[in-house]
Amino acid sequence: MKKKTIHILSIESSCDDTGAAVLENNRVLSNIIAGQKIHAAYGGVVPELASRAHQQNIVPVVDQALKEAGIDKKQLKAIAFTQGPGLMGSLLVGTSFAKSLSFALEIPLIPVNHMQAHVLAHFIDEASQNQPPFPFLCMTISGGHTQILKVSAYNDFEILGETIDDAVGEAFDKTAKLLGLPYPGGPLIDKYAKEGNPKAFAFSEPKTPNPLDFSFSGFKTAILYFLQKEQKKDADFIKKNLNDICASVQHSIVTILMNRMKKAVQMSGINHVAIAGGVSANSEIRSTLKSMENEMGWTTYIPKFEYTTDNAAMIGIVAYFKYLNSEFGKEDTTATSRLDINS
Repeated sequence: MKKKTIHILSIESSCDDTGAAVLENNRVLSNIIAGQKIHAAYGGVVPELASRAHQQNIVPVVDQALKEAGIDKKQLKAIAFTQGPGLMGSLLVGTSFAKSLSFALEIPLIPVNHMQAHVLAHFIDEASQNQPPFPFLCMTISGGHTQILKVSAYNDFEILGETIDDAVGEAFDKTAKLLGLPYPGGPLIDKYAKEGNPKAFAFSEPKTPNPLDFSFSGFKTAILYFLQKEQKKDADFIKKNLNDICASVQHSIVTILMNRMKKAVQMSGINHVAIAGGVSANSEIRSTLKSMENEMGWTTYIPKFEYTTDNAAMIGIVAYFKYLNSEFGKEDTTATSRLDINS
C-alpha cells in the first residue's frame, strides 16, 4: 500500500529565531531560519525587540520555506507552530500567524511543545543520523532547560532529573559575559577551549539531593569568585589565560553532564542515550558522549547540527506524528510561556 504524502508547514518563534519549514511526511524539504543580531548589543535577548523582529521576519521566512520546498500553499495538509515554552511575545507572533493561515486554508492547526520537538528531532528522516529505539534516555540541554528524560514513545516523556536552578546554557553564557565575550558567548567558549588546557583550573561539581538533578547557580558563582580573586593578583589574568579558562570551564560542565548521564544509565538500565537542545551543538559534549561508548557500553544518538538549535524542522516532525493521530488544535488554542514536557 502506497504511503500517504503529507505536507506540513511548521513555524518556530519561541525566542529570537524565526523559523519556517516544510516537511513531506518525516523528511525535510526546507528549513529556513532568520536570526536577530540586534540582541548582541544588549548582552542577551530583549523580549520586546524579539517579538517585533518576528513580526518583520515571519512572512518572508514562510514564503522562502514554501518556495525552497517547491510546495504551493494548497498542497499543505496542516499548519504547525510552537505553542511553548518560550518568550510570550515571540510565541504570540507565531501562534497568531499559524492560526490565521490555518483558518484561511481551512486545514488543521497543530500546536507543538518546543521541548518535545528538540527530542524528536532525532526522528527526522536524514541519512546522516540514526533514530534511537524506545525507550531511550535523552539529555535536553539549552539556555533555558537541562533535563534527563526517559522517552518511551513519541508522546511519552518522563523526567528523571532536571536543573533545580539555572540551565547549562545560562552557565556558558554567564561565564562568557564574565570573560568579556560578546553574546551569544557559549559558542565562543567552545571555540577558545579548543586551544586551551582543560585541566588548567579546577571547578567543583555541585551536589544535589536527587543524583540525576543539576545545579549551575553555585557553579556560576564559583567562577565569578575565581576570576575576581585572580584579577586582584593580575589585572590581565583573563586576557593571558582566556583559552585555558574556557577549556577548564567547558571541561567541568561536560564532566557534570556526563556524570549525570552515567548515573541515569546505571539507574534505568537503558543504554541508548541521546542529546538534544541548543547546547548539544557544543563540540566537546558531542565528542565526549561518543567517546564514552566503549567505556559505558551505550549507544549514542547525536542530532544533525542544524537540528540542535531552535528550528522549524523539529516542530514539523512532532506535527507529523500528531497529524497521524489526528491530534489537532482548536480555534481557542493559545501560546503558553511555560509548558510541561508532556503537555
